[in-house]
Amino acid sequence: MPLALLALAIGAFGIGTTEFVIMGLLPQVAGDYGVSIPTAGYLVTGYALGVVLGAPLMTVLGTKVSRKRMLMLLMGLFIAGNIVSAVAPVFGLMLLGRVVASLAHGAFFGIGSVVAADLVAPEKKAGAIAMMFTGLTVANVVGVPAGTFIGQTAGWRATFFIVAVLGVLGLLGVAKLVPEQPRPEGVRLRHELAAFRNVQVLLAMAMTVLGFGGVFAAITYITPMMTEAAGFAESSVTWLLVLFGLGMVGGNLIGGKFADRALMPLLYVSLGALALVLALFTFTAHHQVAAAVTITLIGALGFATVPPLQKRVLDQAAGAPTLASAVNIGAFNLGNALSAWLGGIVISAGLGITAPNWVGAVLAASALALAVLSSALERRDGRRGSRVVAGATPEPTVVPAATARH
Repeated sequence: MPLALLALAIGAFGIGTTEFVIMGLLPQVAGDYGVSIPTAGYLVTGYALGVVLGAPLMTVLGTKVSRKRMLMLLMGLFIAGNIVSAVAPVFGLMLLGRVVASLAHGAFFGIGSVVAADLVAPEKKAGAIAMMFTGLTVANVVGVPAGTFIGQTAGWRATFFIVAVLGVLGLLGVAKLVPEQPRPEGVRLRHELAAFRNVQVLLAMAMTVLGFGGVFAAITYITPMMTEAAGFAESSVTWLLVLFGLGMVGGNLIGGKFADRALMPLLYVSLGALALVLALFTFTAHHQVAAAVTITLIGALGFATVPPLQKRVLDQAAGAPTLASAVNIGAFNLGNALSAWLGGIVISAGLGITAPNWVGAVLAASALALAVLSSALERRDGRRGSRVVAGATPEPTVVPAATARH
């Protein structure tokens, strides 16, 4: 794999850390600003919505410059947002810093996926995408626990300064290691938007929303679920999230390896198994060892879908993949927001603290149904194309006039 993928992975590591570390620092941030925990939770919601909106916006702006330069500009935006968060004297400015940093998220992963895929041979594209996303998964194993520990001991502002430094390393890595890739000639915004007329692109994005949404239906409520149902101490949740992160790393690498060989079968297996494991989590959540194993499996199966879904979008939007790729990253965050909302509804309805797992299972099963539909439509279109070719009238043979006279 090209060394340039390391630079992309470093950027992904910083982005993954800043996205998730805030969840462990909410009490400290709320206390410093004198706001409630639910109000501090807007720092999570604001970031997610910034990703959804920023992915297409920043990608559209990026059609005017080369992909390498756009990646550098995005890392600069990420650095600025985290510095603003670190020094913000009031909560509103802190929230603004989070939103600014989030604007880089979707476009970085979207454009980075295209760059990563272009760096390798066609049969290694999903593996290259997975290598970049390894930075995001490792962030959940190393960056988030370390950032939480630093924030709790040295103050939460120190965490955001360190994340800004990670952004600087990512920026320097992109500048030094990523080769210059000129903006493709003839590619305009209307070409990028045309990809969204392809039903296969839309189906892949819907699979992203539902499939990864299934994961976050459970993980969003992991702390109350594990303390109330499994009987873990609150301090143990950090290590359970490390197990989840380890599962993500393994699933991401496995997904990248097999997506290049059998993309749709991999989606069938991972989404089907994810739906089953989420349903089982309703019961295993009451037993500590079984819960720890299940959490690891959820991370592995959930992230095994990421490389194939991202590659599916790139393949189906061939010719103008950049915007579609970035919007698909926003789809992951849309799934997170949707599933967290639905999980909160079932808990509020009195269905129990483990009820979000059933929501996740239904979402993952729905994604599996869309995958089956997508393949069926593709086979139908392939047969239709074959019939057209088979029934085509042969072109008449044109005899040159000079030959005809003889």
